Amino acid sequence: MFDPADFPTSTLIPVNGVELEVFEAGREHAGNPIVLCHGWPEHAFSWRYQVPALVAAGYHVIVPNQRGYGNSSRPAAVSDYDIAHLSGDLVGLLDHFGYADATFVGHDWGAMVVWGLALLHPGRVARLINLSLPYQERGEVPWIAFMEAVFGGDFYFVHFNRQPGVADAVLDANVSRFLGNLYRKNVPPGPPAPGMMMIDLARAETPLGEALMSERELAVFVSAFEASGFTGSINWYRNLDRNWHLLGDVDPVIEKPALMIYGARDTIAKAERLADFVPGVEVAELDCGHWIQQERPEETNRAILEWLGRQGAA
Repeated sequence: MFDPADFPTSTLIPVNGVELEVFEAGREHAGNPIVLCHGWPEHAFSWRYQVPALVAAGYHVIVPNQRGYGNSSRPAAVSDYDIAHLSGDLVGLLDHFGYADATFVGHDWGAMVVWGLALLHPGRVARLINLSLPYQERGEVPWIAFMEAVFGGDFYFVHFNRQPGVADAVLDANVSRFLGNLYRKNVPPGPPAPGMMMIDLARAETPLGEALMSERELAVFVSAFEASGFTGSINWYRNLDRNWHLLGDVDPVIEKPALMIYGARDTIAKAERLADFVPGVEVAELDCGHWIQQERPEETNRAILEWLGRQGAA
């Protein structure tokens, strides 16, 4: 397990009209930047096993708590969490450090932001690595409407949008139980759980599966969300249909070198047409659940570094 005291200290950096809490390591490797983007409901600390490996490989590692998370800004307006703002924050980070582009790595929602960044600001992305969440085809129907038709109104993506504030309050009142129940190894494959899964997890007395992390590691996440609450991070979900519209006139093909890492036991479906939209993609799969880089850190580091080496980036 990882000692939280070994994680880099943070700095608040003004970008794009907000402040981001940024953890940085390997500045001696300035000129070779890699930006790690966390998912939901996570924190920059979710990359704790990757930071030292990437620094040792010669990278300037930049790990933001994105808007809505940790000590970063939490704007009140829901629309301030759309893909234009979230990708704009990453562009602002590059500008702050004086980089024209960088390698971007995303997990879960962080992957969605990195895909969006490559669509909206392709010149700022040298290459990208995404974990768990593959490129999402835009399709003919806005994403929330599509999910509602397929999974029903209690599916958490839909619930967050149709019943604003309900889940936020339950999760805020049960931070430790919710995160302790959610962060579990080897999530079994299968369809989305019936009911409002996140509320169920916040109320469940007995967790399923093996704990993903130590109590000290879990405390980092719990402390952060006890301070910030969940509304800012859930607002990312409340912009999915707005994002669908924002991307309507954007070329949907990403012409950058890309690595997609799946967890074989993850409940998120693999993209059947990934190479149609990301023609330069390579695909890897690890024997784990959703929390790929935390559950299989050594294998994740190896997959990332070997791929970067093949790209001539290491």
